Amino acid sequence: MGDRFDLVIRGGTIIDGTGGRARTADVAISNGAIAEVGPVTEAGREEIDAKNLIVIPGFVDVHTHYDAQVTWAQQILPSSCNGVTTVLMGNCGVGFAPVRPDHHDMLISLMEGVEDIPEVVMKEGLPWDWASFPDYLDSLEGNTYDVDVATQVPHAALRVFVMGERGANREEATAEDRAEMARLAAEGMRAGAFGFSTSRLLQHRTSEGQPIPSYGAAQEELLEIADALAGVGRGWIQTVGDFEDAIDAEFELRRQLAERSGLPLTMTLLQKEARPDEWRDLLGRIERANAEGLKITAQIRGRPTSVLLGFELSINPFSACPSWAEVKDLDFDTRLNRLRDSALRARLISEPCGDIIRQRRFQQWDRIFPFGDPPQYEPDPETSIGKQAELAGVAPAELAYDMMLENDGRAILYRPTTNYVNGDLAVVHEMLEHPNTLIGLGDGGAHVGVMCDATDMAHTISYWTRDRSRGPKHRLEDMVRRLTSANADAIGLFDRGRIAPGLRADINIIDYDALTLQSPEIHYDLPAGGKRLLQQATGIEATLVAGQPVWRNGEATGALPGRLLRSRS
Repeated sequence: MGDRFDLVIRGGTIIDGTGGRARTADVAISNGAIAEVGPVTEAGREEIDAKNLIVIPGFVDVHTHYDAQVTWAQQILPSSCNGVTTVLMGNCGVGFAPVRPDHHDMLISLMEGVEDIPEVVMKEGLPWDWASFPDYLDSLEGNTYDVDVATQVPHAALRVFVMGERGANREEATAEDRAEMARLAAEGMRAGAFGFSTSRLLQHRTSEGQPIPSYGAAQEELLEIADALAGVGRGWIQTVGDFEDAIDAEFELRRQLAERSGLPLTMTLLQKEARPDEWRDLLGRIERANAEGLKITAQIRGRPTSVLLGFELSINPFSACPSWAEVKDLDFDTRLNRLRDSALRARLISEPCGDIIRQRRFQQWDRIFPFGDPPQYEPDPETSIGKQAELAGVAPAELAYDMMLENDGRAILYRPTTNYVNGDLAVVHEMLEHPNTLIGLGDGGAHVGVMCDATDMAHTISYWTRDRSRGPKHRLEDMVRRLTSANADAIGLFDRGRIAPGLRADINIIDYDALTLQSPEIHYDLPAGGKRLLQQATGIEATLVAGQPVWRNGEATGALPGRLLRSRS
């Protein structure tokens, strides 16, 4: 008699994604789904010994920007090599569909400016074999990946498609414009998108420095789109934006979007240095809205938003200095030789580097830290460049410069920009406890030369349940639930996120004691030789998508069971 199961995972500690207590059991898999959980007496065609390992659902990442990468790549890095098995892209109102042939450059400029994806990479990599949003989905339909990919309809692309230059220039939409945007948003959702996304964040700008087309869009425009989405009856609305002095009006708009659409709404929530208490005000408003029957969640990170600084990266503390122009376009080896020259070093250290805002962000030495290996995301303020320079009796700029020359010029400095006002992650601990928050904001596929926060999910498992020493931790079972079933349920994917019979066999097998993030490194593997930061966790023994191991012991297996997902009624 042949083997009954395709794969059996034997003797692992099952943390099933519900928040329930861990237990020891076997997991049997057939035809891409979980067949049995418990004592499995029959054999599998393949078996994995998971004794002393934890077996958890695959991570579901609800905030990524792989909209371009999925058109040219099958490995969705760095998410897939860090335990993510499902990604939702099209966040923040940016994407590549719908699009007219003469608007390609507009959308590339938008994605380059907002999400730090180099123009040359997109110009070479994007096939542009679509016009409408349904066309874009059709172009992805036959592709194979090492994760499942889901999409959202991006507001900025809709505006440019319908209004052309008027939309890009943020002119007010006419009644006809609004009706067409609403129709197209609903069309995209009916074709299979899992959400509609918009940005009202002034920081989101094109590569030419102009605000994103959706910035400041009138309430009437968004509410008409919400009314159209109500007719679809599924999906969610994803938003990011400024509040500042308009907190009442901006939050009320979000309430109305949720009420008029009848859909869940999710919004970015971070502690900002300029307004350190705003996040708590917003979270209170979200809590009250949910108590009144609306469905609003705050998307949070398990660590700070950060910028990584280095001589091989896109930004360093001296990259706005006049003398940096001499070396910025050189290949890295040649640039490094020049940077070791004492005369250039003296000039870069002494020159003014950018405006006051840039200096506050990238030369505020008491908020910049050595990154370390393994990386430290909650560094003690006493270890800052400023403090170390003071103890050594040298200028902070000199110390930073010399530190970045270490490791053959590839050493990295760490600048946390949100969630770190008080020099620790106490606010993140509070956010993680709140029932109306989702762990997202990893931005996989974006900001490729300055951050690698797609690894936040693997880091959340190791840091918040095992490693944190500067404050309280969380239960492992709770963090697994948040990264799996909570996110899957939030976007309507009820076939995954738990280890239970009948559900999709998206599974991570992890050596919990060994789970550690490595230091990120630059790779020149994007189209046109574009560079990106990649980072990987050790300790993930296997990642399964639809029951097939796609990563084993840090190496890709070559299996590509992942597909485009379409939302269904």
